[in-house]
Amino acid sequence: MAETTPTHIGAEIARPSGMRGIVADWSSDQRAFKNVSWGKAMMWIFLLSDTFVFSCFLLSYMTVRMSTVVPWPNPSEVFALTIGAEKIPLILIAIMTFVLISSSGTMAMAVNFGYRRDRRKTAALMLATAALGATFVGMQAFEWTKLIGEGVRPWGNPWGAVQFGSSFFMITGFHGTHVTIGVIFLIVMARKVLRGDFDHARRGFFTSRKGSYEIVEITGLYWHFVDLVWVFIFALFYLW
Repeated sequence: MAETTPTHIGAEIARPSGMRGIVADWSSDQRAFKNVSWGKAMMWIFLLSDTFVFSCFLLSYMTVRMSTVVPWPNPSEVFALTIGAEKIPLILIAIMTFVLISSSGTMAMAVNFGYRRDRRKTAALMLATAALGATFVGMQAFEWTKLIGEGVRPWGNPWGAVQFGSSFFMITGFHGTHVTIGVIFLIVMARKVLRGDFDHARRGFFTSRKGSYEIVEITGLYWHFVDLVWVFIFALFYLW
């Protein structure tokens, strides 16, 4: 025993430090990912990669916005709606934001009832989330139609810097695509929940684990991410 003690101490001292030490600890510790399912881990990895993509878009927008010498269009005027005889700035964007943030609440409640295995309430709340998401996409389509009618294009616009159009369509279009995909997935999953696929482990996509409603939580992770990204878009693109 006395002979093995120095070897043990030497092994402890020889452990790598810094980032290599962190990697070594996580790779050797079986408890780190012991209770994380494959689906949830893959969703987190996807969201991390998507975070980098949205970050690149927003950083590019900020760089263009700060470096252009041509006056940037005023969002309060560009995104104003005429109601009655008055122009109300950002009213449509405010409603869109309220609708999308509200959908996070219904999604959170759907996850809660999913873990209670209340399939009717879970499905109803998922469909309510999908309806709010579809409403958001519809209002975004109206916003696009309005600006295109006023002359906004990816290569120019009538109010100033030509980069405004490309930035607007790229960022809001990419985000709107995410919302649309989420709406479709919510409807598909709500149908599976309502007919009891998760209770009976009916063969099909995401339904092989009997009694597990984890896919509802995974869907919720995606949806909350989409909502969070919109908060940054709203702050940087519409309020700046």
